[in-house]
Amino acid sequence: MSNINILWVDDEIDLLKPHILFLEQKNYKVTTCKSGMEALEAIAENVFDIVFLDENMPGLTGIETLSEIKSKRNDLPVVMITKSEEEYIMEEAIGSKIADYLIKPVNPNQILLSLKKNLDHSRLVSEKTTSNYQQEFRKIAMDMAMVNSYEEWAELYQKLIHWELQLEDIEDASMFEILESQKNEANIQFGKFIDKNYPDWFDDDDAPVMSHTLFKKKIVPVLKEKQPTLMVVIDNLRFDQWKAFEPVVLNYYKKESEVPFYSILPTATQYARNAIFSGLMPSEMERMYPHLWKNDTDEGGKNLHEAEFLETQLRRLGLRDLKYEYHKISNLKAGKKLVENFKTLKDNDLTVVVYNFVDMLSHSKTEMEVVKELASNDKAYRSLTLSWFKNSPLLEMIQMAQDLGLKLIITTDHGTINVKNPSKVIGDRDTSLNLRYKTGRSLTYEDKDVLVAKDPKTIHLPSITMSSSFIFAKSDLFFAYPNNYNHYVSYYRNTYQHGGVSLEEMIVPFVVLNPK
Repeated sequence: MSNINILWVDDEIDLLKPHILFLEQKNYKVTTCKSGMEALEAIAENVFDIVFLDENMPGLTGIETLSEIKSKRNDLPVVMITKSEEEYIMEEAIGSKIADYLIKPVNPNQILLSLKKNLDHSRLVSEKTTSNYQQEFRKIAMDMAMVNSYEEWAELYQKLIHWELQLEDIEDASMFEILESQKNEANIQFGKFIDKNYPDWFDDDDAPVMSHTLFKKKIVPVLKEKQPTLMVVIDNLRFDQWKAFEPVVLNYYKKESEVPFYSILPTATQYARNAIFSGLMPSEMERMYPHLWKNDTDEGGKNLHEAEFLETQLRRLGLRDLKYEYHKISNLKAGKKLVENFKTLKDNDLTVVVYNFVDMLSHSKTEMEVVKELASNDKAYRSLTLSWFKNSPLLEMIQMAQDLGLKLIITTDHGTINVKNPSKVIGDRDTSLNLRYKTGRSLTYEDKDVLVAKDPKTIHLPSITMSSSFIFAKSDLFFAYPNNYNHYVSYYRNTYQHGGVSLEEMIVPFVVLNPK
């Protein structure tokens, strides 16, 4: 360790000579002062990395000196050294943001430990995180070879996200590359698992909770507790994005449960979100409510009837007397308006708010170069989501919901994936436009790249024509037509898309929280 400048402030500094010599032998540079005033002058004239500050000094006290230091250099770590363990002194010091405190008499090792903790913290954390992930890497690789149930896949995906969030703050790019390759491999294996098992989930009592069963299996039990509930459906919210802003929510709420559920295929809003609100699969919606359902090739908005779908589901579930409201927020103005009227919702048993922000962000990422720059990878995408959430009307709603004592549910309809590699597809002009799934007649595609439903009925999807099929892109692929291929590929590569088969799109959060 070298080039670290320490300022040590103590009115009895001469008694600390052995400590100072010890630090100098370790290549630290130590400047000494005998009073608070001297210290402030030294800080004005020199750059220090850390200050050791005696709490009990004549003249300007340690606490007063600390306050002055922080007003001039808020980023400078200050370690308070005190004879007293009186609570009010500790509270004063901690309230003034000390980096650490030591009780006299201090020994050299305590000083060294405090220096390492405050100045070497990021390197030590980085090394520890890297070493822990290296150990876990082997375990994840072994687990991946053995995973054979939807519960195990959800667990493995959460483990990968945990390490992604741990590694994102360290400087070791090679570790991140290893994790990326592990995520890619996981998605390849997950695609095979879905290909083999997904059609059976519709006739299996042991199937995962999916979009169309979410309300019945997860939300109705919450409503039976008779506590007014705010349910927020944030469109396009991936599990890692939830984890990015979870700490902000936990300032106001404590978690009761967090269980991921599986989005249906296609992992697209018109299918997955309508399935949540109707409690039905798309083929059933088309059959039972032809006036409310629209297929891919139909003109007009595809999610205009969620409120009606919700009403029909509540009736089917015997919840006719439930007092509820449904609100869809698709711009800042609508969000602010709901905040203004939020207190009127306190008498509802259930208030549903669909918040379209993440969907708008991912779409604008495709269409706007500036957002492409801001969200160039998953880490940046999470950061952008967190920044939006902290400044959004949604956070205000959550704060007001806490004040009103509302239970809180946070969930989504599906996630998104950053697409990297094109897969050629050919279809007629009636083929749907989504980049991660296609439905239409006479589709030509690369077999290895897709999950195919030749008969959509097998996975409860509507057929647009008698011979229509569905194909879903696996891993991080996106569909591209051969004509104008290069332009298309360069435009859509490294954009966030949804509709296909990946851990990011299919395994999504469902969180129940209670007000603090």
